[in-house]
Amino acid sequence: MLRLRPLLRVAAASAVLLAPAAIFAQAPAKAVLVPPKLVSAPDVPYPETGTGDAVVVLELLIDEQGGVADVKVEEGDEPFASRAREGVKSFRFEPATRDGAPIRARIRYKLSFTPPVVLAPEPPAAVETPKLAPGPAKPAPAKPTEIEVLGDKPAPSMVSFSRAEVRELPGAFGDPFRAIESMPGVTPIVSGLPFFYVRGAPPGNVGYFLDGVRVPYLYHVGLGPSVIHPGMVDRVDLYPGGYPARFGRFAGGIVSGEATAPRTVTHGEGNLRLFDAGALVETGFAKGRGTVLLGARYSYTAAILSWIAKGTVLDYRDYQARVTYDVGPRDRLTAFAFGAYDLLAREQLGKLDVLFGSEFYRLDLRWDHTFSKTSSLRYAVTLGYDQTKLGEQRNARDAIVGTRLELRHQLSSHALLRSGLDVMTDRYTASRPRFIDPESPDMLLAERLFPARLDLMTGVWTDVVLTPDKLVEITPGVRVDVYRQASETRAAVDPRISARFKVSERVKLIHAYGIAHQAPSFIVPVPGLSPANLKNGLQSAWQASAGVELTLPEEITGTVSVFHNAFWDMTDGIGASPGSVDQVAADNRSRGRAIGLEVFLRRRLTKRLGGFLSYTLSRSTREVNGRTFMATFDRTHVGSAAVAYDLGRKWRFGARFMFYTGAPRVLSSRGLNPAPPTLSPDRDPGFYRVDVRLEKRWELGQTTWLAVVAEMLNATLHKETISGTEIGPVSIPSLGLEGAF
Repeated sequence: MLRLRPLLRVAAASAVLLAPAAIFAQAPAKAVLVPPKLVSAPDVPYPETGTGDAVVVLELLIDEQGGVADVKVEEGDEPFASRAREGVKSFRFEPATRDGAPIRARIRYKLSFTPPVVLAPEPPAAVETPKLAPGPAKPAPAKPTEIEVLGDKPAPSMVSFSRAEVRELPGAFGDPFRAIESMPGVTPIVSGLPFFYVRGAPPGNVGYFLDGVRVPYLYHVGLGPSVIHPGMVDRVDLYPGGYPARFGRFAGGIVSGEATAPRTVTHGEGNLRLFDAGALVETGFAKGRGTVLLGARYSYTAAILSWIAKGTVLDYRDYQARVTYDVGPRDRLTAFAFGAYDLLAREQLGKLDVLFGSEFYRLDLRWDHTFSKTSSLRYAVTLGYDQTKLGEQRNARDAIVGTRLELRHQLSSHALLRSGLDVMTDRYTASRPRFIDPESPDMLLAERLFPARLDLMTGVWTDVVLTPDKLVEITPGVRVDVYRQASETRAAVDPRISARFKVSERVKLIHAYGIAHQAPSFIVPVPGLSPANLKNGLQSAWQASAGVELTLPEEITGTVSVFHNAFWDMTDGIGASPGSVDQVAADNRSRGRAIGLEVFLRRRLTKRLGGFLSYTLSRSTREVNGRTFMATFDRTHVGSAAVAYDLGRKWRFGARFMFYTGAPRVLSSRGLNPAPPTLSPDRDPGFYRVDVRLEKRWELGQTTWLAVVAEMLNATLHKETISGTEIGPVSIPSLGLEGAF
């Protein structure tokens, strides 16, 4: 089974190309036949009079220009057959080729209709298909080629935003990762800052992944954009708890960015804004057997700040590169590299005083192999380098080497096995400041807390997606991890189970339960720096949620969920607030719990009138030394509502309203907050902000467009109160030119 993209599960149809594996063995060696590749697939809407799931199998004749010249229905009932027949006529393909020359080809195509659900990703802009081995030299094969494109259903409790939707989200500036703060279960620390509590878990306990590769943080310094060019992110998934077994070593939620599938058609996009510029381009080579993608972004914020705030230096940049090559019909090699750099400093008397500087780089080398249409394997090796400079005190580094193996096998039509193993090593080192006494108390403390060391984490995992019938989907799973730090070793067993029960065509019940463990961590992730205190044990969490998925009129979908998370041995420096720098660094531990209710209503933002409503009612507590108190980050109510509307003549307007109640008010002590004394503390006043977006677009061709976008986060310029101190307003204006081809 070769996973190319998740199948579409919204109010439209999902598509599968079909072709028998036997064609590989029968093909003569003289001619090279490459089948058509789908490059554009407009939505095929779910029929208004349709009910339930349905499948339509079509025979398509693809001409030399990649158009659909003829459509025949082989299987399928009305009204789905007629909707599918008309819908695929607007599809565009890369034409089939024989020895590089375009030819007409006849293929079978399967469209699967499913009533809309709330957590589905957007339909991909393009779907790649595996390459055929040398085949018969004739334009229309007598025997249809059968290639099945399979994918995962959204996991219960997962919330997903596609890049296409996030582009319409005011205040997100087109960055998919910036949609996280609008998802249910997410509590911000301060408006606009990219650090969040997820169902009571601190930011350092939330794992960030891009295409399965661990990354230390998601956003550039100074309220900057995400560290990955948005053109490379197909969608962002938030697993607030009970996530699939392939994710591990984090005791909070998981944020997973899925990269776009490689495309052989030359395409690109770019933007020029007040504070940065970026571009991305991708094309194919070797007659479609390979692809290459290059992307980058550069900020000239430092030059602007030099006019406004003399001596202030704020800089960031990032890059992405990906090369894929099909060495055969069943094997693909991929090299995926990306990295980011951030700097915040002051310039005084010609000397640069670094306040904060960080950088990270990743190189992921992959081999994907398809055994058959029911089995596939991925083997990958990841190399990484992280570095952070904190003033003159420390220059911390982390050299990373990891490997992972993932296997998928369709045991039967009702059972999908997913299994794998992964090993990660982190070699931590740090440079000593040149002008600080190495025997000073601060340096001795730093050497004791952050010694040079090698950390090793090894894990194995497996789960099975069971679908005994169309009404039930159950996914039991387990992962086992072993953590080693110097002479200390700890092991953890993390069982998980999730389920979805179809009560009716419009109502589904969802459940997710799991146990998660994590090595000690900072309150926020710091590249190159990690506490060396495994001897005090692992952090652990029990995650539980239950709810209902609803399909409402007017293509509105929704979920209502309740959750209960419990935490042990947490290293939460904000929520538990011991009140001493030494205590935080020395691994002060706490217990905690979070309970709440989440509501999420959504009509896709890409519609002419789209929007969503997200609301979280929650209560988070911490326990230190036998005393239970309200966590200092706790906000009882967190809400977000957004709307996007097509004004006509290629004008589009959007607005987002975000509100949350105040956190417990505590007094300052040595720069940190001591633990609140009661479960009913005084609170800071609530905060709200309004984000706006206005776009004018010009269509310059079938796939080419240009747009002017004006956008502003916190357009109302509201200030926020933190522990009795008013800050801000934290506001970001943006005016930019965007385009794509």
